[in-house]
Amino acid sequence: MTCAHLAEAGAPRPQTTQGCQDCLRDGNTDWVHLRLCLTCGHVGCCDSSPYRHATAHFQESGHPVIRSFEPDQSWRWCYTDQMLG
Repeated sequence: MTCAHLAEAGAPRPQTTQGCQDCLRDGNTDWVHLRLCLTCGHVGCCDSSPYRHATAHFQESGHPVIRSFEPDQSWRWCYTDQMLG
């Protein structure tokens, strides 16, 4: 099975390099890992983090693909098709 979303994902500039932009806005710094939206560059925290901002961004925006925003990690995930790429 293939995923068109993963095949078509872009490479946008991150909106921040300082951490989860929603946590930073709210004064939180307790994220676990960061994820980058490959549609708009939103940087959000992972589902192991208290606020799960990357998933919340997908639910609000419909942007389907994220990638790890951690050093030495390059995997991507499509929320829509539930596929790793």
